Amino acid sequence: MAATSRLISSAVVGSLLVGGSASSARAQVASRLSAPPSVRVANFAAGSLHGVVQDERGEAIAGVVVSALGATTTVAVTDDDGRFEFGLLAPGPYLVRAHLSGFVAPRATNIRVLSNARTTADIALRRAGAVLAAGVGVPGIDTAAPASTDPDVADTAGDDAAPPAETETVWRIRHARRGILKEATIPSEWLVDAERPEDKDGVGGWTGVDVVGRAIGSARVASSFFADTPFSGQLNLLTSGSFDSPDQLLSPDNVPSNIAYARLGAPLGDQADWAVRGAVTQSDISSWTVAGSYATRAPARHRYDLGLSYATQRYDGGNPLTLGDIADGSRNAGNVYGYDSFAVSPALTVTYGAAFARYDYLADRSLLSPRVEVTMSPAASFRVRSSLSRRALAPGAEEFLPPSDSGLWLPPQRTFSSLNRDRSFDAERTTHLEAAVEKDLGASTVSFRAFRQQVDGQLVTLFGTHIPGEPDAKLGHYIVGTAGDAEAQGCSVGFRSLIASRVRGSVEYTMADAELQPSNNVRRLMMVAPSAVRTAPERLHDLSTSVEADVPETATRVLVLYRVSNGFAQPGRGGSSTDPTLGGRFDVQIHQQLPFMNFSNARWEMLLAVRNFFRESGTEQSVYDELLVVQPPKRVVGGVTLRF
Repeated sequence: MAATSRLISSAVVGSLLVGGSASSARAQVASRLSAPPSVRVANFAAGSLHGVVQDERGEAIAGVVVSALGATTTVAVTDDDGRFEFGLLAPGPYLVRAHLSGFVAPRATNIRVLSNARTTADIALRRAGAVLAAGVGVPGIDTAAPASTDPDVADTAGDDAAPPAETETVWRIRHARRGILKEATIPSEWLVDAERPEDKDGVGGWTGVDVVGRAIGSARVASSFFADTPFSGQLNLLTSGSFDSPDQLLSPDNVPSNIAYARLGAPLGDQADWAVRGAVTQSDISSWTVAGSYATRAPARHRYDLGLSYATQRYDGGNPLTLGDIADGSRNAGNVYGYDSFAVSPALTVTYGAAFARYDYLADRSLLSPRVEVTMSPAASFRVRSSLSRRALAPGAEEFLPPSDSGLWLPPQRTFSSLNRDRSFDAERTTHLEAAVEKDLGASTVSFRAFRQQVDGQLVTLFGTHIPGEPDAKLGHYIVGTAGDAEAQGCSVGFRSLIASRVRGSVEYTMADAELQPSNNVRRLMMVAPSAVRTAPERLHDLSTSVEADVPETATRVLVLYRVSNGFAQPGRGGSSTDPTLGGRFDVQIHQQLPFMNFSNARWEMLLAVRNFFRESGTEQSVYDELLVVQPPKRVVGGVTLRF
């Protein structure tokens, strides 16, 4: 406790000395429990997208909602001159659409936003002057041919004129073949007249045209919500499996998981967006996850980022290690977070908030993770940031918490059990203090950060490990325990850039001096993974890289993440825990668009991913979190994605 107090005191002093920072708008909103991976620093030099919306006569249209779906989803509204603009868009392809009641929009347009460039996308809308009418006989209308072929004749006849049955359009509707839908221009004042109790001849009731008109009017009302709201979404149909070798991937004992994931989002007015996500899987583990989020868009003095999630996992298999930990066969976890980015001035922003989680399998079920960050921009393209956080991480939390928006969202798929004989689970708590600076150099960004950490109850994760006196762990099952308390301090330098028009990349090197003080109950851990017990101070070296490439000729996107470190724990009994041994983690994703399956405003993609990363790593997690994951299996994910 004394060490914690000293660390918090030094954190406050450090925050005052650094004076805060003003990172980009995206970084301000993304300050939640699951921060984006440090190797996924995709905050490249942004571009912009602008254009004009006009009707079929070339006249500007005001109040049109224009949406852009790509690396992010954003919405703009045209001004009186029909102009719209999206600023600070991540480079890449975007699906641009326009929405306005009473107008028919063309097919969505694929636009590529370039780094540090303004891209133009003009849109033409057509007035919706036609509706679908059924070619059936309409009682109450004269069957004679129209006296005039001018559809405007009915408009000049006055209020007492007969119904517009004498127009050419109505005559054609009446004499059209039954059961076939035709396009017809029908005046709205004739189609819907809710005030008229009887017709011209004093006969009560509605004519056939009245019925058709009311049906069409009702359909318009029912569909206006969907037509006028620029919904965007995603549907994934995936299959996932784990393996250590190719023969295990094809083994009948390796049961793959079938996963269905759906996302639906839309703007909420002109200043905010909401989204709902959900996933379900079925194998020996039946589970589902649902989450909702609300975020305020810039410009706003207060930008709120709110959300919640809930996940449940039910195990129907026969692994005795899992059955010993799950009394009623299921585990449940919920998470609620809320953050506010307060723009004190154009150059100063304060972000503060917390995440609250509850896990029903923990002894102390409630976990609170507060966070505060100060950002400043003393000069153009230059940012300074300082942050202080207290992060609580439950064993197995990665099976329940939603990842960052850029990551693959998979519901609980793996089972886990406790390393301790009493089957208890203890949460890890990391106090993290950080100061960082960033400088944009054209299409590139250079960053430097320094940090200090104190960790209570450092978690260790073991795959493929046999514990004496316990049944063997099956593939995909892992064991969690506590290695002790840790302290670390270090620094990192990073560089990210648009390498070419089609390739973006980043690299970050981190050096940290760390010391892990083993707990009193590490005897079993020493027996199965001695390299996870660090008995002396050590210096950790870590190199994280990412490369993302787009091939527009084949509509292919490739993402490769790789991390190398000398601190990865190794399985087995032999070797000194302090001997440097290089290890690596990787994540390879291939997204292939299927243009022959695209329709309307939707697009299909094929996804194939292979990875052995265990966690969605973030800058605020303990330096040991990924390092003390022993022998993680490779995971392969494949399937199709529909984006709209």
